[in-house]
Amino acid sequence: MPKRWRIQSHDPDRIASLAQAAGIPSVVAQLLLCRGISDPRLAQEFLAPKLTSLRDPEMLPGCSEAAERIQAAVAAGRRIVIYGDYDVDGITGTALLWLCLKMLGADVGYYVPHRVDEGYGLNDEAIRTLASRETELLVTVDCGIGSVEEARTASQCGMELIITDHHEPGPELPEAAAIVHPRLPGSAYPFGGLCGAGVAFKLAWAVCQRASQAKKVSPRMRDFLMRATGLAAMGTVADMVPLLDENRALVTHGLTSLRSRPTLGLQALMLVAKLDQKSRLTSEDVAFALGPRLNAAGRLGQAQLAVELLITDREDRAKELAEYVDRLNTDRQSLERKIMLAANKQIKEHFDPVNDAALVVADRGWNAGVIGIVAGRLAEKYHRPVVLVAWDKFGAKPGIGSARSVPGFNLHAALAACSEHLVSHGGHEAAAGLKIEEDRLDAFRADFCEHAATEISQAQRIAELAIDAEAPLSAFTPQAVHQIEQLAPFGQGNARPLLCTSGVRLAEPPRPLGTGGRHLAMRLVQHDVPLRAVAFGGGDWAEQLAQIDGPIDIAFRPVINDFRGRQSVELHLADWQVERADKTPSRSG
Repeated sequence: MPKRWRIQSHDPDRIASLAQAAGIPSVVAQLLLCRGISDPRLAQEFLAPKLTSLRDPEMLPGCSEAAERIQAAVAAGRRIVIYGDYDVDGITGTALLWLCLKMLGADVGYYVPHRVDEGYGLNDEAIRTLASRETELLVTVDCGIGSVEEARTASQCGMELIITDHHEPGPELPEAAAIVHPRLPGSAYPFGGLCGAGVAFKLAWAVCQRASQAKKVSPRMRDFLMRATGLAAMGTVADMVPLLDENRALVTHGLTSLRSRPTLGLQALMLVAKLDQKSRLTSEDVAFALGPRLNAAGRLGQAQLAVELLITDREDRAKELAEYVDRLNTDRQSLERKIMLAANKQIKEHFDPVNDAALVVADRGWNAGVIGIVAGRLAEKYHRPVVLVAWDKFGAKPGIGSARSVPGFNLHAALAACSEHLVSHGGHEAAAGLKIEEDRLDAFRADFCEHAATEISQAQRIAELAIDAEAPLSAFTPQAVHQIEQLAPFGQGNARPLLCTSGVRLAEPPRPLGTGGRHLAMRLVQHDVPLRAVAFGGGDWAEQLAQIDGPIDIAFRPVINDFRGRQSVELHLADWQVERADKTPSRSG
């Protein structure tokens, strides 16, 4: 689908002023201004976030009370179970809290529900099973804020319940001994963007303070918390919360911790992901190498093993689990490709992606744990809200659906507006899940697409690329790209800078990369300056690019490719257009 390029305009005087006042290179000042940072002090804080900028856990709503109750349970020898979500955020947060309590000598276990069989969040059957195993304190991680009925079940079973979560609270809060949440109604915590693992980290910190009987924790607990920043960083990056404020400090220092003091399981996982030789880890390493492997375990019903991988103290078991999780990720990729092909075929045969405001497709045999990834890729490809539904193989249960949105369209509100057709639904603005009976699909599709048509204008149906600046390829020297890297860690809320340039030619036909030719590699040249470029997920461009004889305009992200100790500049291609003499991309100031 074609994209509209919106190129930032810049004031050279403002760039020079910020660069001088903050003592930073001009290119860094220019990119900070693109991010709305013009104050020199804030610029320096952004570029060098400190762990000391993390707020005291006592400020986090519910954290003090939860820590006191957990410490009392540990001291009394009561059985504690950590109940976590099955995604990377929940898995890392569960491991983090389990390791903390185990260090303190607690009688502690963990439970992660099966993604398909049990679904998201607390469920009555699991609560009753845990109660029958003499669980006295249940602590959730990354779930529970919407589990009103399940909280009552826990109370009926005689269990004390502590909820730690970051998802949007509903109109009624569950009854619990404590609720730890950065956006708890009635509270005023300064930063609501913590993920589940970030909330778990704050709670672990508060528990360590109580165990140390001081704000300053003991050396042993400080060492644990420094290691725990690595787990919190993984959850933060994988859950795509904004890499700003506290999250920026957690991820910056957590990535260093992951490299210098990983758990045995993470060390083994980095080995199978071929990250063990890297001198430093980036947020992209978590997002595209470590996170997907852990996520594959959750998507294919093996999240318990992913938690075990992170907490095991046996080297042989760590190696075994890392290799198994790696194989699961390969299986997940294969399933994803098959679903993507089938869904694309349905869209081409039954939809008009140019004019239809939303896309709703369904099939039998799709893996319900993988359809969310495919929905996300299709939403990005077509710039439309997308719902994928996996029908039960035997038709005995409702279909399970995953929905992904585009900027400006609230999925949670859209599903609520169509709820009469659904068995259940939940989620937030950008991503959601649902259950639906087969005979309700056509009516749901019609209402959902009609709702999308009223909410998304024709202009909004064209994807927009926010481009930071224009510059020739000659500007991207290793020194300049290293300067750009000062803005890392990159992710949600702080995307890797996107640049553009015109008059570029292909030095040779593009070459397919990856299984099934999903990616492309190519050599580009501009004014005798050659650079290698990679288009991740751009395999569909191969035929079009091979037929182009003249110059093109490209939008790209410059990176440093570190291969066997040799560093070179590489471009990650985001979009391209045939160069036109009359082309005037829109600009924003």
